[in-house]
Amino acid sequence: MKARPSKAPEIPAHPLFQPESDEIAWSGRFPLQRVRFRYRRSDGTPSALLTWELWRRGQGVVMLPYDPWTGRIALVEQFRLPALAAGEDPIMRECPAGLLEPGEDPADAVLRETEEETGFTPDRVEKIGQYMLMQGGSDELMHFYAGRARLPAPGLVGTRGLEDEGEETRVLVVTADDALAQLARGEIRNVTAALCLMWLQLNRERLNREWTAE
Repeated sequence: MKARPSKAPEIPAHPLFQPESDEIAWSGRFPLQRVRFRYRRSDGTPSALLTWELWRRGQGVVMLPYDPWTGRIALVEQFRLPALAAGEDPIMRECPAGLLEPGEDPADAVLRETEEETGFTPDRVEKIGQYMLMQGGSDELMHFYAGRARLPAPGLVGTRGLEDEGEETRVLVVTADDALAQLARGEIRNVTAALCLMWLQLNRERLNREWTAE
């Protein structure tokens, strides 16, 4: 992974936003920016002077690898310290995902991350949408995709991840029906996988038709 800048990106100008000052409160892998500002309220008056800490994580990508011929999907499991801090099981079942490198196109990044984390390379990709994950405290914007891939029989496929990042991902293939049942039982506990699976539930019939016609 390329080095990330320690300075926070500039906040875009907007007619509702009246900045007073900003500073880097903490600079680690991702900068924490402290911003003092006012915003224009719905009645046109300025708000009180506010101070917010803004975690500048930038943009990322998520992929749902889907095999329309067999109805299978690929998921990954990995250790997540923030999940443990929240009182959740630290082994989270997720869709492959990652952050954009500086200047990287999301469509390129999602293929890179999918190959790194699963070993699969989708040959057809459709964008699901782009959504914020924690708009109350972070600027992280995620680009969601579904990708067509030939997937093996359900079960543990193997272990992937980049050693130089200390990453270990266990690659699982499950049927879409099984994954949706896990989601309904509350066993899939992260929002990116949940959103991808809900989207698949709405679009599966269309994907099966369009992605197998070629």
